[in-house]
Amino acid sequence: MNRRVITILLCAFVIAAVCSLLVYRLVVNRIAAPHQPSARVVAAAGDIKLGTVLSADDLTTVQIQGVLPKGAILNVKDAVGRGVLSNIYQGEPIMDSRLAAPGSGGGLAATIPPGMRACAVKVDEVVGIAGFATPGMRVDVLVSGNPPGTSSTSEGSKVNTLLQNIEVLSAGTDIQKDAAGKPQQVQVVNLLVTPAQAQVLSLASSQTHIQLVLRNPLDTEVAQIPGSAVANLFSSSPQPKPLRAAAPGNAHKASPQVYLIEVFNGSKRTEEKFTSSEGHK
Repeated sequence: MNRRVITILLCAFVIAAVCSLLVYRLVVNRIAAPHQPSARVVAAAGDIKLGTVLSADDLTTVQIQGVLPKGAILNVKDAVGRGVLSNIYQGEPIMDSRLAAPGSGGGLAATIPPGMRACAVKVDEVVGIAGFATPGMRVDVLVSGNPPGTSSTSEGSKVNTLLQNIEVLSAGTDIQKDAAGKPQQVQVVNLLVTPAQAQVLSLASSQTHIQLVLRNPLDTEVAQIPGSAVANLFSSSPQPKPLRAAAPGNAHKASPQVYLIEVFNGSKRTEEKFTSSEGHK
């Protein structure tokens, strides 16, 4: 047999043996790999809005391999009839922490944490339509008007920061009627506040004009902000710093005035110093 043919056959045999060995190792490693557990969990059949009370039509099941997420619901019956605390999107597993407690129902009330209150505030059209106040945002509440017992012509209207770092719970519209009896849309924002803050905010809503200002959710510092008046806007310093009166006994006393007099007696020259009790003029 030709030596060249034998060489080609030997090379082909070696290549085939190597390929067979590699395939064998891959198959063995695949078989020997640990089997990951899998389970079916409850998921959203479609997009579910905040406050929705779940029904069987809103839910489906999906297969998940590996470690299950903490709080995942495995039975559809455990989710039916519970309110949704935040938006859930199609195919997303339903977590127990995203649902209200059984029996609490749905809507806005189910999203209010214990010890907190939802206080509705009317805002202007710009705030509502521009998407300024959306759920989860943080705002400061400003009030403006004429303080009781002051003249409206002395300094004009005043504005003050009433509440800071308040979470927006929901935003929407409320249908009310105007003076002519015609329906009109009023932008309403629900703020998550404490009971004490709810009283203050309710009083401010009826007596003053309320404005919401947006803040960074990561900025939780409560700033000490003095109030402002219309008269300050037309002064040379729109934001004057308050002057603090000096405490009695701590005021700086003027140093006494010292007088130097030169006296010539013949060729002799002398200097005399006299101190005045009066301050420097």
